Amino acid sequence: MSRRARVDPAAEAFTAANRRIDAHPLFAALNGYLVRRSEHEWADVSLDGSLLAHPTRKASADEWAWVFAHCLLHLGFGTHSCEDVLDFQPALKFGTRPASWEPGRCVRGGESADPKKWASRFAAGLSNAAVAAIDVAGGARSSLSDERPAKTEWNLALSWFVSNYPLLGALASAMTVVADAELARGWDISIAAVSTASAEIYVNPLAGLSRQEWRFVLAHEMLHAALRHCDRVGGRDAYLWNIAADFVVNGWLVEMGVGAAPEGVLHDPSLRGLSAESVYDRITTDLRRYRKLLTLRGRAGDLLDEPLRGPSDITDLDEFYRRALLTGLGHHTASRGLLPAGLVEEIRALEHPPLSWDAQLARWFEEFVPSVEKRRTYARASRRQASTPDIPRPGWVRPETLESRPTFGVVLDTSGSMDPKLLGKALGAIASYAAARDVPAARVVFCDAMAYDAGYLPVEDIAGRVTVRGRGGTVLQPGIDLLERASDFPSAGPILVITDGWCDVLRVRRDHAFLIPASAHLPFRARGPVFRMS
Repeated sequence: MSRRARVDPAAEAFTAANRRIDAHPLFAALNGYLVRRSEHEWADVSLDGSLLAHPTRKASADEWAWVFAHCLLHLGFGTHSCEDVLDFQPALKFGTRPASWEPGRCVRGGESADPKKWASRFAAGLSNAAVAAIDVAGGARSSLSDERPAKTEWNLALSWFVSNYPLLGALASAMTVVADAELARGWDISIAAVSTASAEIYVNPLAGLSRQEWRFVLAHEMLHAALRHCDRVGGRDAYLWNIAADFVVNGWLVEMGVGAAPEGVLHDPSLRGLSAESVYDRITTDLRRYRKLLTLRGRAGDLLDEPLRGPSDITDLDEFYRRALLTGLGHHTASRGLLPAGLVEEIRALEHPPLSWDAQLARWFEEFVPSVEKRRTYARASRRQASTPDIPRPGWVRPETLESRPTFGVVLDTSGSMDPKLLGKALGAIASYAAARDVPAARVVFCDAMAYDAGYLPVEDIAGRVTVRGRGGTVLQPGIDLLERASDFPSAGPILVITDGWCDVLRVRRDHAFLIPASAHLPFRARGPVFRMS
């Protein structure tokens, strides 16, 4: 039978104290090379950074921690005097002063060869300790010397969704909660914000909410991300759109009884049943009032365009959000019953992703650029009936008359900020759809600092041989006015404006649409449809 190895309590205490020093944000920056050898009764330190300890001293881990801290503070202060250190040390509340400790010469050698190095490390350690103290106050850490994440109210709230709330369980299992007081302070996050692009929820650990309130907040941010409110802003004012989406989401959560709404959240029962788009149209009639309202982030929107820490590990976020909500809806309806009709409608809409920009543009052409009606005639026989070649059949023809053929206008932003690749893609799509609608020519106007009238161009030339003439600023209104006043352009002819969004405010008095890059935003509220090139 093997004999159990003997454990030295003194060595265990010494090792435990050293680990506490390494984990403490203040002393970790000062800790030097520790050797169990010293002529001092306890320990001593050189101002160059070497800390030596007594080889046989038996003490508790708290006592050793206090002694190590005392020696390292000498190093940080750059002083031989124990009085200065002893005056400062009680405020740290770190370790226990040994009863046998007496102030003495616990610093070896003379002055430090590089006092600025240790002074800068001490300053960095103080800064780290201040940040860690905020985390302790907020519950993100259990103590300054413990880097393990505590069971915080927001972590417990997130776990509740995984085990008890099927609708948001899949979302909660994959999304990350980032509780960083320094990050929250730098980005002015009073309670929470969300980044759709990184699947991260940023919470302020000092918000002081209860577990029930954190459930409400996390559900609020998860629905923002999953319903893609950040991407649905379009040409709207981003902050007012955030306010409108908050009213809708908070109304659903209150109706479903998810957690408890924190004080001051946006909730108006009179808006029940409305979509975010409808709420936005309502609140824009009173800008002075609604711009004063606060989101969960504060005076800025809690829908973040970019991640604060980096991209997500999830390859296809669109697919993830769609599947998570649709799966959650099925399980939730089966086990918990009905949900608000507006929420179910928006989730069901995720089953049918929106059309791509080129398909939307094709539909616009179908609506506003009618093709010439074809007719059958025996003057041109159809040869497609191979099974009955003896029976004459009429063929399709387009009658040649003096009637005007369909056309449309293109106002093209040719300023230096336009991406040539996107420009080529847009012109190619326009040419193909125009040809499919039997449009012989389109009226093209180039615009940068001024308007250049290119006249009517054959549709096949739009993509291949259009020469971009200007490279100045972006003023598009003269091009719009030119087309609207042109005597040779039909009064009902629609206008397609292609720009990157860096343009003047436009007023178009006839049917029109905008074709812009996916990441661009128009500096005004568009009255016509906006197609975003990807």
